[in-house]
Amino acid sequence: MKFVLEVDVDADRPAEDTAGELGRILRYWGGNLKHYALKPGDGSAVYDSQYQEVGRWSIVESDGS
Repeated sequence: MKFVLEVDVDADRPAEDTAGELGRILRYWGGNLKHYALKPGDGSAVYDSQYQEVGRWSIVESDGS
């Protein structure tokens, strides 16, 4: 299986703000994954600190590569 995380970042945001926001997203979802079976088809929307949807994570079948 493969874990896929896609997050859209604001190109106008300073790099340190982007890095901080991505770190927060990774910490939050890293701790939250225990609530999922982690099987293909699992996934959820990803939200920033302003509770705006900015992406999605999912578990997909591995392509064998």
